[in-house]
Amino acid sequence: MAEVVVVVGAGNAAFAAAVAARQQGASVTVLERAPEPLAGGNTRFTAGAMRFAYDGVEDLRRLMPDLTDEEAAATDFGAYTEAQFFEDMGRVTEYRTDPDLCELLVTRSKATMLWMREQGHRFAPIWGRQAFRVDGRFKFWGGLTVEAHGGGPGLVDAWTKIAARAGIEVLCGARAVSLIADDTGVRGVRVKQGGRTREIAARAVVLAAGGFQANTEWRTRYLGPGWDLAKVRGTRFNTGDGLRMALDIGAMPTGQWSGCHAVAWERNAPEFGDLAVGDGFQKHSYPFGVMLNARGERFLDEGADFRNYTYAKYGREILKQPRQFAWQVFDAKVRHLLRDEYRIRQVTKVTAGTLEDLAAKLEDVDAAQALATLRAYNAAVRRDIPFDPNIKDDRHTEGLAIPKSNWANTLDEPPFEAYAVTCGVTFTFGGLRIDRDAQVLDVDLTPIAGLYAAGEMVGGLFYENYPGGTGLMAGAVFGRIAGASAGQAAQGA
Repeated sequence: MAEVVVVVGAGNAAFAAAVAARQQGASVTVLERAPEPLAGGNTRFTAGAMRFAYDGVEDLRRLMPDLTDEEAAATDFGAYTEAQFFEDMGRVTEYRTDPDLCELLVTRSKATMLWMREQGHRFAPIWGRQAFRVDGRFKFWGGLTVEAHGGGPGLVDAWTKIAARAGIEVLCGARAVSLIADDTGVRGVRVKQGGRTREIAARAVVLAAGGFQANTEWRTRYLGPGWDLAKVRGTRFNTGDGLRMALDIGAMPTGQWSGCHAVAWERNAPEFGDLAVGDGFQKHSYPFGVMLNARGERFLDEGADFRNYTYAKYGREILKQPRQFAWQVFDAKVRHLLRDEYRIRQVTKVTAGTLEDLAAKLEDVDAAQALATLRAYNAAVRRDIPFDPNIKDDRHTEGLAIPKSNWANTLDEPPFEAYAVTCGVTFTFGGLRIDRDAQVLDVDLTPIAGLYAAGEMVGGLFYENYPGGTGLMAGAVFGRIAGASAGQAAQGA
């Protein structure tokens, strides 16, 4: 049998694995379940942000040589050290993140970004989403400064070109059905393409086929009642096939199978992601306003932390509300701070000149209670504390049952705007147990020969929440590790 590595999936993690395996000298075949126009998994639906450790602007300029001196001078990129990355991973996961996986993610993040740059990827600062211009100067916040050129679609397109140059075969419309395995380990994959099932022999297989978020039955089984009512932000093809194939041959499940990354998402968005809209259905400017449920009540602290440390868990809070929706309310003072996703055509939006009129227009909401809530909120804002969107400014409320800890602006400058949101699931946290070589372990915690995993299929990294931009970074880090390990195994190393 030739030195073949089969990669199941064709998103960021899968392509990183494919390229890394090819660099070890292996012949690589990528199996993509989706047809070519829909290929790329969840990666194509992301904004392309990538969180990694860096020591200052010079590290960033190695990734972004097009960054001009003028742009650098007008921007405070700060630093995001490994210690800060470790602290964020611990804090947002309630210190449940697997220590070995977290160490690999953090300590290899910068090197992986530089490796991607060497392969031909381009990166850019996340202007306008992670930094606001204050007194003529941008200041980045939340440890997140860089995105792939062209966002998620650009990342997939770049990987596709890189793979083609490397001679990697990509088969679209090819659904991996099961693993071919015996007592010696994994020997290949059964794949169904064009209505026919065949076997592809391989010395090693990398599973990078995403989570189970697009599987309604699995969401209800593992995440719990009500999750069948959530929207799916990304691809409809992530139904847990890779996880099922691995579990069927005795792989060990691990991580928070009852948890997921879930955000505020356009209430009337389609059941699955729409590539024509991409990530535009998300609604992440809630720290600058308030959220009301059907009872007309606030139900969370919109300003508890920077958006990229709370957005992945607030979708769950919205799903808990009556009828699984909320309205985000803003006034004219902060309209210029709203992200571009608020300006797309496909939004459920109401505007009004007074709070009374706005409350009356909030569909499915107790208008009288909504107005009372907004008035009580306005009265509770500490107006003597300056507002600053680039820092946790401590402009908070006092005396409310549910406080707003930062960015608590009064809602008093018309026109007022409100946007209807529901819960959008990004990816699930439960997955397979792997070792430091990204090799999948069985239920006896013994490595399964020839089987590796990366991306959303890796369990144990995220619990309850996640720092924004970590998903793509983890996919690239563990994809590279898995691919290199699989390539070495295929060569008999």
